Amino acid sequence: MAFYKIERTYERANFIDSEVGLVQKTREIPRTMGTDQDNRKIVIGGTPFPSNDADAEGLVFETIDVTDDEKRPGSVIVAGRIIEENLPVALAEAAKTALEKRGFIFV
Repeated sequence: MAFYKIERTYERANFIDSEVGLVQKTREIPRTMGTDQDNRKIVIGGTPFPSNDADAEGLVFETIDVTDDEKRPGSVIVAGRIIEENLPVALAEAAKTALEKRGFIFV
């Protein structure tokens, strides 16, 4: 399956503290995770995947436009050092606990 379209860039503060120990996996990012920006559905890098609760498995690595697709492949960080204050949304306490158990360190 090919994805051809013009994409905008979105600038965000860096939320990765160190590339040492950073582990990423490819996952399918659903459109339901997207927020409306510029008439597009955008999943912002740093968003908890798949939800901001005890089911959190990781953080979306880079901003993804899911407007045209029901699901879109994307990279999800599953372990690493993260600058919590630079995340686009505040982590729920249950999500933070779940991510710490999976190997995240929040600074």
